[in-house]
Amino acid sequence: MRFRLKRSPNMAPSKKKHATRKACVIPGGFTVLSLQFSLDSAARHSLYVKEHRVRAEKSSYRPLDRTLFVLNIPPYCSESVVKDLFSQFGSVASVELRDNPGSSPESGPKLSKVFRPADKQGFKVGYIVFESSSSLAAAKSHPHDDPLVVSTEQRPIKTGVQKWIQQYTKSFIHPDKLQLTVDSFMQDYDKRKEEEAERQRQEVEKQQEDEEGWVKVTRGHKGAKARPHSEAANKRTLQREMRKKRRKELMNFYTWQHRNTQKEHIAELRKKFEEDKQRISLMRAQRKFKPY
Repeated sequence: MRFRLKRSPNMAPSKKKHATRKACVIPGGFTVLSLQFSLDSAARHSLYVKEHRVRAEKSSYRPLDRTLFVLNIPPYCSESVVKDLFSQFGSVASVELRDNPGSSPESGPKLSKVFRPADKQGFKVGYIVFESSSSLAAAKSHPHDDPLVVSTEQRPIKTGVQKWIQQYTKSFIHPDKLQLTVDSFMQDYDKRKEEEAERQRQEVEKQQEDEEGWVKVTRGHKGAKARPHSEAANKRTLQREMRKKRRKELMNFYTWQHRNTQKEHIAELRKKFEEDKQRISLMRAQRKFKPY
């Protein structure tokens, strides 16, 4: 006859079963996160995450206390997939995938995917910006033995032939959508050009104003727009005219001096010519044979 022992509710739980799971931290300050493509997949992939801290980079795109730097992102993980994966740690503000680590994107017009070159296929590095700094800490403390699942029933990821068919279908752009994209880009371009022209006009007006802020407006010929002339501008014009006049006078003076110099040079050449003739005749006389 066998007896089965029942665990008393007052007994302490097994330490092996309820051991605290810790994050895997490797040298360099990186935390290793396990990535699994699907629940049925036996293979696992490793992501290396670290808090983004670059003192030289002072940009609002990557806040130092809310940005997670991720290495070894596989090709089947797009920006949307990465955002869904890390949303379990907290709300994600933005995701940026790059081929190599680098500074944040420069401020400027954001081109549509239609005008950008095709992305390179391969492993990527990522910058994940969270809404809260607590989400960053939660991602860094995530245990290694609890993998992040990429493809689920709610979020299936296509691979193989199905992925190629999907990419081929998305490569065709509807003409109306393309026209809207072009019109939007041209409107932004015209707006930037107008702002740049307005800024240059303000700089020119600021340069034309004198120290006291007064601007003198002169009347031009009929039909022409009046151009403002400040006292400082008039003074610079007068100084420029005086320099031209002085340069002209110096040129005339140098012309007369040049003529005198030429005359003196010609006289000196003639004198040297006569001296050379006398020296040559003396040398010839000394070379004559005199037996007695």
